Amino acid sequence: MNILLLNPPNSGRSIPEERYGLDSLRQIFRGEPLALEALAGNLDDQTVRILDLKADPEGLERELASFSPDLVGITGVTCEANTMLRLARTVKEHSDPVVVVGGIHASNDPAFFNRPEIDFIAVGLAKATFRELITALDNGRSAGHIAGLAETNPGQPLSYRPREFGSADLVSEAPPAYHLVADYRSRYTLSSLKLQLGFVGTAMGCPFNCAFCCIAGLTGGRYLTQPAEAVVRDIELLGDIPVIRLIDANTFGDPRHAAQLCTAIRAAGLQKQFIVDVRSDTVVRHPELLKEWRKIGLKAVIIGFEEISDERLRQFDKANRAATNREAIAILHDLGISIVGDFIISPDYDERQFEALARYIKENAIDLPMITVLTPLPGTRLFEAMKDDIVLHDLDYYTLTNAVVPTRLPEETFYRLYAELMKEGHAGARL
Repeated sequence: MNILLLNPPNSGRSIPEERYGLDSLRQIFRGEPLALEALAGNLDDQTVRILDLKADPEGLERELASFSPDLVGITGVTCEANTMLRLARTVKEHSDPVVVVGGIHASNDPAFFNRPEIDFIAVGLAKATFRELITALDNGRSAGHIAGLAETNPGQPLSYRPREFGSADLVSEAPPAYHLVADYRSRYTLSSLKLQLGFVGTAMGCPFNCAFCCIAGLTGGRYLTQPAEAVVRDIELLGDIPVIRLIDANTFGDPRHAAQLCTAIRAAGLQKQFIVDVRSDTVVRHPELLKEWRKIGLKAVIIGFEEISDERLRQFDKANRAATNREAIAILHDLGISIVGDFIISPDYDERQFEALARYIKENAIDLPMITVLTPLPGTRLFEAMKDDIVLHDLDYYTLTNAVVPTRLPEETFYRLYAELMKEGHAGARL
């Protein structure tokens, strides 16, 4: 079977740019489509291609004509959901292959894709589910029995059997098909910092349940870790790429697993720099773990500080405290580990709160602040709490840099303060 896997082009739209000419909030980073590489790695008996439309935005017609796929799989996040539908329509108009969608938006809001141009929706981790679908189609069998796979039925409610996710869904024995994106490899960079990155997964899901986070939909709320030997294998497959981004929601969600992984990387003699996701309370509870990772090349950590007050953190169900964030920052500075700090500004911010966040970032020497706008993504508890307040329903704007509920300040003022905050925070960015 000829299988074409599509990564959508950059799709999000920007209110500050369209209405007020503020293009400094646009953050474009081309990272490899690891989810598609993982799917392809479990299909070694099929003919599979990956078309990354972020790196090759004009390539679809060419690929459809030259490859004639029997099945097309499309992934995407929430701000790409409308684009996924447009891609599906184009594909169907060309030759009517089977079209399957998956990814984070499909997992959290599968009903959105219950449309004529879609045949199947993969809900949650799809590495094993997709393999089961291909096997069924190859053998002329119905796919209705496959857990985690919804067959579309436009005009009627979706009916499918949820999947009970476990370690088997990681299919750890099948490595990602990194070779399928070899032609794009040089473009997978964080250009502002002149870093070429390779992506490796060590875990899926997260043991926490913050109100704004959409990650739980991928694993049904479970936290699943890859065997250390599989992670080492994948790092080695990326060859001489100097910086490895461990593309997990929470790399150190299980400190014992993180320690085993550290030991395995050291034993393999891998000479890499690593960027990982970690919670501040994990840093505070396990500083020795961070110290050991520093020895094997930990370059930077990405921490979701989110807010700077305990009251706001409680509103997010963050299960953390502002004092813990400050303590973690001090530990990381002492260890010489760079900090990428994720912060969330709320549409109800006033001038004083923008000023307070700017002071916090400067006083705590956050190396690279990443600042987003509080966005109620479908499938999250935040969405259920805020859905009656939403005034902007076009998913193209759900990029985490647009306010989809009314702002307290005049809208232009809100975005100008946001742009100034980003500009100031990135002026001396370093990792």
